[in-house]
Amino acid sequence: MARRLSLAAALALALSSAQAPAQTAPGAAEIAAYRGLHAAAAAGDGAEIRRLVTARAELDARDGNGRTPLHVATFRGHAEAARLLIAAGAQPGLLDDQRYDAVTIASVRDDEPMLKALIASGASAALVTSRYDGTALIAAAHLGHDGVVRELIRAGAPLDHVNNLGWTALMEAVVLGDGGPRHVETVRALVTAGADRRIADRQGVTPLQHAKARGYGAIAALLE
Repeated sequence: MARRLSLAAALALALSSAQAPAQTAPGAAEIAAYRGLHAAAAAGDGAEIRRLVTARAELDARDGNGRTPLHVATFRGHAEAARLLIAAGAQPGLLDDQRYDAVTIASVRDDEPMLKALIASGASAALVTSRYDGTALIAAAHLGHDGVVRELIRAGAPLDHVNNLGWTALMEAVVLGDGGPRHVETVRALVTAGADRRIADRQGVTPLQHAKARGYGAIAALLE
């Protein structure tokens, strides 16, 4: 068991700093160069979005990184702009070049108001996203964004999706978490919602075994 835990721990160490930054927000130079709906979305300019929609601007146009205006509004935290774009017909499930949709972007940013706006506008919490073939719930659980996790669960996010690392949201909350209060609450939300505590990693190690090996007593108690 010790060898199997050490293999998973090494993988976790390699990935814990790599997963979250995988999203690429528009930089200052890109934002300065934006025109049309991308510029209006970046600025959160609702009046300009309405004007451009009336003028039949392309709602799902892409920038150099495959971001639509909705992606940009989400990265910038402009919930009303996101609502306007979806109401006008923008597709909330499109992925950027890093394979992130708006819901996963908001989840990684820990932006609950944006996430609520997206879900209320019809965006899905169930899409497979990122190079890890994960979900918004897995990303949020990894980061300990407990409020976002609860919102995603309410929105019907798949609790037991297994990504291409062989990990569920519950597994990531333990293996990539820090055992602190927000990860404890993340695990609590997942367990309460019915996440399967028995799903082990590819080495056969369960979330409970990982929690005990890391000394995460509060999380282990929830998993027992």
